[in-house]
Amino acid sequence: MTLPVVIVGGLHSDARRSAVRELLTTVPGSVALHHDLSTAAEGTVRRLVRDASGEQSRGEAPLVNDCACCALREDLVPELRRLAADGVTRLAVVELWDSVEPRAMAEVVAAHGGAALDLTNVITAVDPALVLPYLANGDDLAEAGLASAVTDQRTVGDTWARQLEYAPVLALVDGADAAAGDRALLAQLHPAARRVETGTGELARVAFAGFDAEAAAAAQHPACARLPHEADEAGVATLVWHRHRPFHPERLYEALEDLACAAARSRGRFWLADRPDTLLAWDAAGGALCVENGGPWLASLPDAAWEMVPPVRRAAAALGWHPEHGDCCQHLVFTSPGLDREGLARLLESCLLTDAEYAAGREAWKRLPTAFGALLDPVS
Repeated sequence: MTLPVVIVGGLHSDARRSAVRELLTTVPGSVALHHDLSTAAEGTVRRLVRDASGEQSRGEAPLVNDCACCALREDLVPELRRLAADGVTRLAVVELWDSVEPRAMAEVVAAHGGAALDLTNVITAVDPALVLPYLANGDDLAEAGLASAVTDQRTVGDTWARQLEYAPVLALVDGADAAAGDRALLAQLHPAARRVETGTGELARVAFAGFDAEAAAAAQHPACARLPHEADEAGVATLVWHRHRPFHPERLYEALEDLACAAARSRGRFWLADRPDTLLAWDAAGGALCVENGGPWLASLPDAAWEMVPPVRRAAAALGWHPEHGDCCQHLVFTSPGLDREGLARLLESCLLTDAEYAAGREAWKRLPTAFGALLDPVS
């Protein structure tokens, strides 16, 4: 028998518990599995299994390499398989601990569940009134008591952003304190999400809707991410900035702090003149910016290598293919209440190569100062 599995996560713990409680009470035969990572300092992760009537069992799993999240990954699938084998459970609800990101757990279930488990959806529970406070929080998870390992360097803001943007379904609690701007921000951050109000009965239906882990991962890749469109509603705006000219590395580096703080959330891909063949990923929340190497632009690859590129990547590149530069481009999206669109656009434009610098050509671009070395070049 194949056991349907739905993952429910999110830093909004009250909203998450409310969504899980609703699933347990509306889906007959459902069971919730929760790993509490707050006990990691004691060397274990606590496991709780419950249904609508209450607790079924408790247990512990030892840390793996001093990592609570690793212990969760090791323990999750065996416990789900045990529930599948009992022949009684009709839906397994995996309630993630606060800072656990759904993508990692979804991929574990999809890769190792086999015929016994069917990941049917991923849901992030949301209190609309808390979206901006969490997104703007630049505190380290360790400072908030939410780190999953001693090496965990994530912040509250970037963790919340990934939890929000990965899930195809957002379960919204009845946030009496939520204003129109809160809901507009949520809609602009993840316009493709299905937003479900808890208490309406719809949550039980979407739990079985189906989920494709590979497609979800592709949608997060900087080369083909489903980025938001231009929007302006209830004081919240989204700027989509798209250009086919590379950035000057020094001017962009000097502007990083201002750009990272210009919006509650910004993301996308960008192109540096001194690294013309490298796609770079931009990811910022709460004033903290992460810049990473996203691999080569497709335009820099030989034709024979294209067969090894996933079709979704080739399709995304084809949509914006430039006759001279191919898929090399700037595609950055900024979303925030009170966004200064004009000022932000001027700052971004000032970081591009000038006409004279652009005309000098690629070989001259490569000789420009490598301002991003500390961020992008690994220390050996």
